[in-house]
Amino acid sequence: MMTLRHILLTAVVCALPALPAAALTIEPVTSPNGIEAWLVQDHANPIIALTLGFKGGAAIDPPGKTGLAEMVGGLLDEGAGDLDSQAFHGKLENLAISFGYSAESDNFEGHLKTVTANRDTAFDLLRLSLTQPRFDADAVDRVRGQIQAILAGELQNPGVVARRAFARAMYPDHPYGLPVDGTPESIDAITVEDLKAWVAAHLGRDRLTISVVGDITPAELGPLLDRTFGGLPEKAAPFSVADVAPQANGKVEVVHRSIPQSVVMFGEPGLKRDDPDWYAAYVMNYILGGGGFSSRLTTEVRVKRGLAYGVSSYLLPRDHSALLAGSVATRNDRVKDSLQVIRDEWRRMAEGGVTPQELADAKTYLTGSFPLQLESTEAIAGLLQVVQVEKLGLDYLDRRKALIDKVTAADVRRVARRLLDADHLSFVVLGDPQGL
Repeated sequence: MMTLRHILLTAVVCALPALPAAALTIEPVTSPNGIEAWLVQDHANPIIALTLGFKGGAAIDPPGKTGLAEMVGGLLDEGAGDLDSQAFHGKLENLAISFGYSAESDNFEGHLKTVTANRDTAFDLLRLSLTQPRFDADAVDRVRGQIQAILAGELQNPGVVARRAFARAMYPDHPYGLPVDGTPESIDAITVEDLKAWVAAHLGRDRLTISVVGDITPAELGPLLDRTFGGLPEKAAPFSVADVAPQANGKVEVVHRSIPQSVVMFGEPGLKRDDPDWYAAYVMNYILGGGGFSSRLTTEVRVKRGLAYGVSSYLLPRDHSALLAGSVATRNDRVKDSLQVIRDEWRRMAEGGVTPQELADAKTYLTGSFPLQLESTEAIAGLLQVVQVEKLGLDYLDRRKALIDKVTAADVRRVARRLLDADHLSFVVLGDPQGL
């Protein structure tokens, strides 16, 4: 639901020009007590955005309690310290502070956005939410009900059901095969004690990364870091998640549903973000299926044959695995043809590589469109967080264009042969496909 603070902040942000990528100077800031953050200063506008992350997300949810980390995220702003849920949200509303948390497979993430005048109060609310969350029974029951309602809707959505089935197929005995937001049964099983124990165990400063963008100096940020995050435990509880390879075996799994159009997910092993072939794979995937209407998959599946409205592929690196995956939705009587075309394009890329024009166009788009992604202070803070978490380096923004530009056709062909195996490309089809 769009609240007053969201409306106010959206109006402010939309009126503000984002910093151009070339103007982004990342400064490492260390607080007096040793808490580190990355900062991009922008004093032209009275806005501060912060993004934070803790290593350890939904993949470390305990057995039978899938969705615990995500439920924690939904409750940290539902009252903290002396403020119950109504009082906490009242402050956020009155001061136009944007605030929230969520879980991903490998990380627990948070964001904050505030006007400069309300900086100290905003950071204090952030502190309270992390160090003194209340988990009052009425708030827990209300958020549990909201999650259950969302899950009930999602489980009627063919796209969501197909993604869940695909995750189970790729990772049948691993946390990556489980839904981040849980199941109706697992959400019902989570107790207040589970929520409190998760926060106590996992929100340690040794797992924390912080990115800040906007109207604040390093001298101002340092003491704020200590006041905001100094009350967290120095170290979080240890955890372990096993490395795993996707179970791509070339099979087609059909999950039968009486719907007129099938939703198809497909994939095989990809590569991690620190792989030396990452940028070659990035360019290759843009040409194969990541480039929208300019991709080969769209040209062959949609434009030439009219088999589907949309088809795409993407790289999905994780801490303990990696996928090269994609999706398509098509009429039940066209599924078999769509799958064959996708396999054919997988094989054609692996065997023949790319043309000079495809390579040049891909590089032009991937380098030229990048600054357009930095449309707000919040977007830049999110980018800084990715650069930190992936350990890309303080100079990544300066190096990114050169890393893409130096990819050659031979590089793309090499990585295509390494990654693309049409015979092992696996499909999960949700619907009532004919001929499979």
